[in-house]
Amino acid sequence: MPWAVGEPRFPDPPAIVVGMTVRHRRVMQVAASGAVTWRSDDVSTEEPLEIRLGDVSFSVTMRTPGDDFDLVAGFLITEGIIRTAAEIAAMRMCPDAAAATGELNIVEVTLAGGASSRDVTPRAFYMTSSCGMCGKASIDAVRTRSAYDVADDPLRVAPALLLGLPAVQRSAQRQFARTGGLHAAALFDSEGALLCLREDVGRHNAFDKVIGWAATQGLLPLRSHMILASGRASFELTQKALMAGIPLLAAVSAPSSLAVELAADSGMTLIGFLRGEQMNVYAGHERIIRE
Repeated sequence: MPWAVGEPRFPDPPAIVVGMTVRHRRVMQVAASGAVTWRSDDVSTEEPLEIRLGDVSFSVTMRTPGDDFDLVAGFLITEGIIRTAAEIAAMRMCPDAAAATGELNIVEVTLAGGASSRDVTPRAFYMTSSCGMCGKASIDAVRTRSAYDVADDPLRVAPALLLGLPAVQRSAQRQFARTGGLHAAALFDSEGALLCLREDVGRHNAFDKVIGWAATQGLLPLRSHMILASGRASFELTQKALMAGIPLLAAVSAPSSLAVELAADSGMTLIGFLRGEQMNVYAGHERIIRE
């Protein structure tokens, strides 16, 4: 599966996506009375993805297969390894591993130009689907400086528009409707139009897939855009949004204290508990249109 920057991006055929992202299992459903019913259930697929820079293993993440090139591009951008997708010369699924096991779980990346000469240290950790990057020595180690400044972004949004975004996101979550076990990240423009939605067992992976898609489309920085998380807003997700130049991050659940601090320090708008008829604005209040 060779890929080069500038090539058209097409979604995988639905049959392949379903086969990769969903597994069927026979489960025993038990009622409070003790009555038992056997039924078939769909569960979300979780597999490791190794990212190689050249022939060096750089990182391993647990993810839902699909949109893997977008995931890798987004990860490299949000980690500060590259600034744009133009610094990726090529990506491909490792043919040797695929031939040996039949699994497409290793992506080889060739960096271009100045990016190829940078001293990049392989990560001494792996990313889990639940918590993202693990094993970093301190919070200071993940305070990567963004290439984009969001503080002066002119985005202004009406509350009614924001409160309608979760319903749009849910209606586009096709795999979640089957399994109930996937996080989602949804990218919207300033008018609330859905531009890209990605699902994954890891909320950080879903963000990287969306940001990677935007990078390969030449859309970075994502000025006057909004990104919505289906769960909570962590420090890591806030950092990823900042690295992509997104001025507004919203979540249907709670933010963490570090997420609020980072958003406030960087001039980003951070919204939590975006559900029903209200929301909490934790930072960047000036972007919300009020009476």
